[in-house]
Amino acid sequence: MDFSSLWERITDFLSYNDLHPLLFTHVGFWIFFLILGIGLIFIDKRNTARVVYLFAFSLLFYYKSCGLFFLLILLSIAFNYWVGLLLGRYKEHRTRKTILSVAVGLNLLLLAYFKYTLFFVNSVNELFDTTITHTNIFAQFLGWIVGNPSSVTMVLLPVGISFYTFQAISYVVDVYRGDIAPLRRIVDFGFYLSFFPQLIAGPIVRASEFIPQIHKPYELSPREASHALFLILIGLFKKIILSDYLALNLVDRVFDNPIAYSGVENLMASYGYALQIYCDFSGYTDIAIGIALLLGYRLSINFNFPYKATSMTDFWRRWHISLSTWLRDYLYIPLGGNRHGRVVMWSSLMLTMLLGGLWHGANWTFVFWGGAHGLGLVVSKMIDRLPKDFLSRPAVIMARKILCFHYVVFLWIFFRSSNFEQALQVLEQIFTAFDVRHLPEFISGYWAASLLLFIGYFLHWMPTQWIERIRGAFISVHWGWKFAITLLIALVILRVQTADLQPFIYFDF
Repeated sequence: MDFSSLWERITDFLSYNDLHPLLFTHVGFWIFFLILGIGLIFIDKRNTARVVYLFAFSLLFYYKSCGLFFLLILLSIAFNYWVGLLLGRYKEHRTRKTILSVAVGLNLLLLAYFKYTLFFVNSVNELFDTTITHTNIFAQFLGWIVGNPSSVTMVLLPVGISFYTFQAISYVVDVYRGDIAPLRRIVDFGFYLSFFPQLIAGPIVRASEFIPQIHKPYELSPREASHALFLILIGLFKKIILSDYLALNLVDRVFDNPIAYSGVENLMASYGYALQIYCDFSGYTDIAIGIALLLGYRLSINFNFPYKATSMTDFWRRWHISLSTWLRDYLYIPLGGNRHGRVVMWSSLMLTMLLGGLWHGANWTFVFWGGAHGLGLVVSKMIDRLPKDFLSRPAVIMARKILCFHYVVFLWIFFRSSNFEQALQVLEQIFTAFDVRHLPEFISGYWAASLLLFIGYFLHWMPTQWIERIRGAFISVHWGWKFAITLLIALVILRVQTADLQPFIYFDF
């Protein structure tokens, strides 16, 4: 290989390509991770060098994921690091509270600009029949820098901005509360906020959980390495084999034109989307947790078999745990929580979930989804007040699981649909054009999707001890067998993987 060819490959590795962003499911990412790992070998146990090195690679990863929008995270790092220092400097309560309020407000304002400008402008135009236009000021500024100021006019959503904004808020709030001390080195805070495995789609990492790990010596036992590999393989299986196949071969087809399909197909597509979004999102966090563990950092679990939940309260203890606990600690409890009676508790739940729904997307369907989840949580709190001996009956537990699951699936229809009309078409087909005699026809016509639906839900609902035995067996087996299993799964993934890689769903949030 001549020098010019080598230089071309290096510049390609360092450059951003909007058609080929860096995804966990792309072989390019694993080349990226291999190069990072080789560099870490030479750094060995020099902690500061390791932090700087990983910080630089995290910024490179984010640049290759969203281009010049990576400047936004640099802005967030600089601003929130400075706020942390201010909170550490001032002791007077009113001053500290003012600093915190301004910091949280500016963080949310930046997020709102990119996430909700288009939604707000379109809503005003529809409501008042106006023609207000929206302009991406930030993108035009970047375009001016690179010499093409008109290249982007719409306000686009930089990937991961919701996640790192919530992490930044957790940091300044925890410093304000005195739970953690402000970081003195900007590289430490920058590393915390930009740590690449969970940067784009979570889990949302609390400062109080991650920062104490930054300067600990690197440790990785053989069992932890095996567990990390297990998580990565499971995550890839969930994403590529289950989620992507169901999306392309069932869910997208039906939801794009619900009235063209029978009630059975619409119902199965709804079940399919429930499995798709779970496998997509939990698959990402499995991979993220596994990669972080290989790098020596322990992240908390983000999913705990949510479709086994017996109530909506239980569901949100199992689904997107890092977000639900963030909303609980930084929104629900400050709003009053359960400390001031039922009315305040119910109101706090509703407002928290409405805002949680809006966090997921700038669309009225997300607001409805969040509000309906809030209503479900209120009803769940009421049901939990029934006698324990009644609620502990096996038949009651099973009935609650079935009802909870189908309520969640019902709401996923609105989450998946681009508007209310589409969601109502799906529901209309299910309730007016459903004929169970079409089920064998569906299974024969969508045999692969039907098989994956069965496999996915079977794996999700099988007893927890079975799952732990599988995990334990993989961790304990000889590394030769681990290599063989990894190779087999890689071959299966390459066999079923589509040419057009599907981005992770939560990249949009």
